[in-house]
Amino acid sequence: MSLGPFFRLPFTDLTGCMVNHQHYSRCAGFEMKMMDCLEAYGVERGKEKCKTLIEDFKECALRTKQKLRIREMRLERHRQYFAGERPREELYAKPPTDDSF
Repeated sequence: MSLGPFFRLPFTDLTGCMVNHQHYSRCAGFEMKMMDCLEAYGVERGKEKCKTLIEDFKECALRTKQKLRIREMRLERHRQYFAGERPREELYAKPPTDDSF
C-alpha cells in the first residue's frame, strides 16, 4: 500500500484527497485514525509507529480475513458433502423469498 505519491507535483497535491474511504461509513474511522497518526509522525516514521492502525485499515478496506473465513467455510461444507456427511439440500441455506426485502 502506497502512503504517498511517487512524484510530488502540484497536480498530485490537488488530486491527492480524491480517493479516500470517508464516504463509506465502515472504514471511515479507521482511515481517520491512521491518517492522524501518519500526520503526527510523518510518512516514513509513521510506517513503524502507526503499523497497527495501518493494518486495521487495510483489513477493513480489503476484508482479507473475512474472505479467508468464508472460503474455509465453503471448503468445509463441500468436504462434508463429498464425504457423505451432509446432503446436497443442506449444502447452502435457502435464499429468502422475493417479497422479504
